[in-house]
Formats: sequence, structure tokens, C-alpha cells
Amino acid sequence: SYLLQLYEKVALLLTNLEQPRTESEWENSFTLKMFLFQFVNLNSSTFYIAFFLGRFTGHPGAYLRLINRWRLEECHPSGCLIDLCMQMGIIMVLKQTWNNFMELGYPLIQNWWTRRKLRQEHGSQRKASFPQWEKDYNLQPMNAYGLFDEYLEMILQFGFTTIFVAAFPLAPLLALLNNIIEIRLDAYKFVTQWRRPLASRAKDIGIWYGILEGIGILSVITNAFVVAVTSDFIPRLVYAYKYGPCAGQGEAGQKCMVGYVNASLSVFLVSDFENRSEPTSNGSEFSGSPLKYCRYRDYRDPPHSPVPYGYTLQFWHVLAARLAFIIVFEHLVFCIKHLISYLIPDLPKDLRDRMRREKYLIQEMMYEAELERLQKERKERKKNGKSHHNEWP
Repeated sequence: SYLLQLYEKVALLLTNLEQPRTESEWENSFTLKMFLFQFVNLNSSTFYIAFFLGRFTGHPGAYLRLINRWRLEECHPSGCLIDLCMQMGIIMVLKQTWNNFMELGYPLIQNWWTRRKLRQEHGSQRKASFPQWEKDYNLQPMNAYGLFDEYLEMILQFGFTTIFVAAFPLAPLLALLNNIIEIRLDAYKFVTQWRRPLASRAKDIGIWYGILEGIGILSVITNAFVVAVTSDFIPRLVYAYKYGPCAGQGEAGQKCMVGYVNASLSVFLVSDFENRSEPTSNGSEFSGSPLKYCRYRDYRDPPHSPVPYGYTLQFWHVLAARLAFIIVFEHLVFCIKHLISYLIPDLPKDLRDRMRREKYLIQEMMYEAELERLQKERKERKKNGKSHHNEWP
């Protein structure tokens, strides 16, 4: 709440410094800034988990540390996708529930407090005899920006639903259930808890349409990276076709994944641990003798290779496959999007033709009316000029 107020003040300051020429330009500029502030604030954790968590930690024996002291956070051994899925579940369930509670609870508490003050000032009998317009006036006023908060909430929800849908496929269903409930809550809030808002005409939804287009493009790119980078889809595919039992056979089934876990783990010599990273036990209580090697998740050469702990050829194959998948996936989705937009236009062709004809007829009527006015003025000038000439002999 405090951050939201801070964002609003900063957005107002920046918008006023721009000095927009019209009110619509001011609204569009303010809306874009508020959306960007809120979007970065709410999505920073999900982007961090999806694309940065565990990516820059180094490897055993050469961990990267913050100010040479603290190790960076790593993902769960099963991967970062489960962490991202849990984060999205928390956002789509708990955050939306809390938002609905606050949207209805805040005006309910304020109106209860207002009624209590009126009852203390005028008494119960006097308060009951108030005319309807005065009862309506005592309700909570609508905020200064009208439906801005409602639009912002829906746009942010659309972002959560689409940007990481590959990691949390239940997001659209949870958004639908939330919106069904929120429709009734908003109806109750507008009718019983808020004053009647002043109606104002609007041509369209303004800059919100451009923001939706931007979120749609970002969601395609983000989901491509989630599938290629965050999940194990590409490493499993590369192993099945290149390194597994079915390598070179052009098929990928369950039997082709035998040995995948072993191939995804690298070997580390325990004696190569840093002094501050050495384990507290040598593992003799499990195997009866001290452990010389351990395994970790990465594609690196063994310790006795010419380049110890260097990247293996499989690592570069996986990286190339990931980049190829991202490029192909994005181009394919965007081509399908443009094809659908071409086949199903926003306006049907017959409606567009009728609108053009209507515009042409209006222009023709205006032209004829202007021509008729000019001809009439010309006739009047000739008539007045002739009568004026006849007055003098």
C-alpha cells in the first residue's frame, strides 16, 4: 500500500514534468508509468526465479560468492520450474483472494465508521429520516482516477495468466474463477458502498490496448525461455536424440531416456573443495570408507581431464538446441498470430465498407451544403449590389 502511494506520486511528478498537451495524453502517460511500476514490482520475483535463480552460482570448488562471502541461492535439485510453479500458485490464489477482500472490506469498514459517526451526531431516529440523496452522499466517493484501479488489476492479472502459463497451466482457470467472483463483488461495491460515479464518454480503452499488445508479445518470448531454459524439455530431447540408447535412430520414447539422470550429473573430486566449503563428514558412515567423488547437476568434464571442470560437448549441444527452440517457437507463434489477425480482422469487410461509405456520404453532404451556402451568399451579394446601384440615378 505504501509502495503504491509512492509509485503514484512519482508517476504524477514525472507525468507533470512532461507537460502533455491534452488530457488524453496526460492519462495515457500516467497510465503507462503506473503500469510499469506495478508490473516490475509484482513480477520481479517470478522473473528472478525463472531466469536468474541458480544460473550464476558456479560449481563445487569454484562457487561464486557475494562480496566474496555468501554463496548465491540455488534451485531445488529437481529444478527451478517447481519453484516458479509454487510462486505462481501463491500469486494466483492468495494474492487475488486478499485483493478481493481488501476491495470490498475497505469501503465496508469506512461506511460503517461513517454511519457510526452520524448516529452519534444526529441519533438513530434522525439518521433514519435522511433523504436518499443524503444517504448516497455519505457513501465512499469513487477514487480520482475512475476505473483506473479496476483496469490495472485486470491487466496485471492478464500478465500473470499469460507470461508464465507454461510453468503454471492452472493460471487461466484460477483467473476465470476469480473474475466470476469479482464481478459480483464489484457489482455489490458499486451499488451499495460507493457513490454513483459521474459518467464520462470515452472513444476506446486508450493506452490499455497497447499495453495488452505488449504483454502478449512479452508472454510469447517469456514462455519460449521458460520451456527452453527453465524446464528440462530441451536437455531431455537432446539426450534422447543424441546421447541416449536411441541416438541416431530418429525416435524418442520412454526407453530412450534410460541413463538420462546419470548423463546430466558431473563428477567432482571431493579433495578439490574449498576450505570453507568442505563437508563436515567424509561419508564413511554411509559407505564404510571415505568418499572420493560426488556428483552435481551440470555438464562439465571430470577432474582428471585435460581441462578439469570445463564444459562438455553436450553442454554446447543443449545450449544450441535451446537457442534454436526459442527462435523457432517465437517465429512460429508470431506467424500464427498474424495469420489469424489477417483471417479474422477486428472489423468485418462489409462493416468497414459501410463505414467508409457513410463517411463518404457525410463528406458529400457537407460539401453540397457548403456549396449551397456559398451560392446563396453570392446571389444575395449580387442582389444587394444591384439595388444599391439603382438607388443612385
